[in-house]
Amino acid sequence: MFYIDPLYLLFVGPALLLALWAQSKVSAAYATYSQVRAANGLTGADVARQMLRQAGIDDVRVEPIGGRLTDHYDPRTKVVRLSEGVYYGSTVAAQGVAAHEVGHAIQHATGYVWLGLRNAIIPATQFGSQLAFPLFFLGLIMNWAPLQNLGILLFSLAVLFQVITLPVEFNASSRALATLAGGGYLRGEEVRGARAVLQAAALTYVAAMVMAVMQLLYLLALRGRRD
Repeated sequence: MFYIDPLYLLFVGPALLLALWAQSKVSAAYATYSQVRAANGLTGADVARQMLRQAGIDDVRVEPIGGRLTDHYDPRTKVVRLSEGVYYGSTVAAQGVAAHEVGHAIQHATGYVWLGLRNAIIPATQFGSQLAFPLFFLGLIMNWAPLQNLGILLFSLAVLFQVITLPVEFNASSRALATLAGGGYLRGEEVRGARAVLQAAALTYVAAMVMAVMQLLYLLALRGRRD
């Protein structure tokens, strides 16, 4: 028999529904605009490299990577990695996603504060997210408040990471759309399509932040109930 804490459903259930809805939105938007070929005929890789050159960035590579929507910028190796559908695709969705990842590379090159903060706390966040729940629940079993508090403190780092991620992602999308429209890459309905894809993607980051906050509140509620 499995037992699900009603308190967990109360806190985390709505956040989970939000996350599922956000994921369905980004999947639908990407699927729709992956079928719309951009008039300029450029692939996502073409757009990424042109944007990097226009920004005066010559030390960032653009490479394909397997998977779907696995696109990311790696600041450690200075590589924009684009999923194959984006790298080779000449669609509105491909160009929007590629421009977004170049937006992160530009943030890195220009010393964007929020990106620097996010990168700085990644090691602590990874360590904290792995240990937070085991330490907290061990503290509950042992009825030892300091261990519970340590688990909550460590998980708070994960929440902080999600909060800082929001301005980083929103800014990268703003840079992408401004360049795609202002640079003449996309026009009219194409720009609106790219915006729809990037706005849907942004919802997933909002959902992740809400999920992290609600999990933290759940831990606090559990500690209070035990007290």
